[in-house]
Amino acid sequence: MALLELTGVTRSVRLPDDRVLEILRGVTLSVDAGEHVSVVGRSGTGKSTLLNILGLLDSPTSGEYVLDGTPIGRLSPRARARRRGDDFGFVFQQFNLLPGRTALENVAAPLMYARGRAFWARFRIAADILDRVGLGDRLDTMPEKLSGGEQQRVAIARALVRRPRVILADEPTGALDVDTGGEVMSLLDEIASDTGAALIAITHDLAVAARAQRHYRLADGTLHPITLGAPGQVTEWVGDRPVSSPQHAVPSTFTSTSTPTQAPA
Repeated sequence: MALLELTGVTRSVRLPDDRVLEILRGVTLSVDAGEHVSVVGRSGTGKSTLLNILGLLDSPTSGEYVLDGTPIGRLSPRARARRRGDDFGFVFQQFNLLPGRTALENVAAPLMYARGRAFWARFRIAADILDRVGLGDRLDTMPEKLSGGEQQRVAIARALVRRPRVILADEPTGALDVDTGGEVMSLLDEIASDTGAALIAITHDLAVAARAQRHYRLADGTLHPITLGAPGQVTEWVGDRPVSSPQHAVPSTFTSTSTPTQAPA
């Protein structure tokens, strides 16, 4: 059984002029525990909407979402919030760290809502995960004193402190330089592999996407399986299609069964 499964999921919103904007038009996706899956797409294709649905921050207009055998549509708002806190870790492009709080306090913050031992041991647990991401000597440092890469590592530690079953990364390297971004993705891969968590990275960066085991392109409101080059190969966008960069003589590694147009979002 898949850890999470979307079947025919749609998401639409009604605009002030009473028109209906279709963002997702029938997304089907199945992800197992321990898998690394990437979803690529240009800005405005609905990637963040898809992530919000996966992370139980939003609900589909239609279709079914099953999480570890439980249809999400049957859960109460309180049960959904509990599953979101227990099962998901979010890593965003903007680090969203709490100002005026140390790295340790930022990472311990999600455990304020934990129960039992996790609550009482929250600072030790936070210190352990910060050490795991290479910041064991920066526990008492304020966010503004950290580099961009260090701030993203704090954000990753915060996302992982409750040992989530699913890590959702939304443009996790968008605010970082290429080298630091590569280090951050390697760290996410390593931790997800060690803990058996599913890692879903939503990005427009083809180099980040190519690190995954399976790759999808979001266009026209649906997901299409694609093949990207291995990490380190040069790839680029041409129009709405990811391709290998011909000027570097890299063999073409993009395949898709369809050529849909870009969806509004």
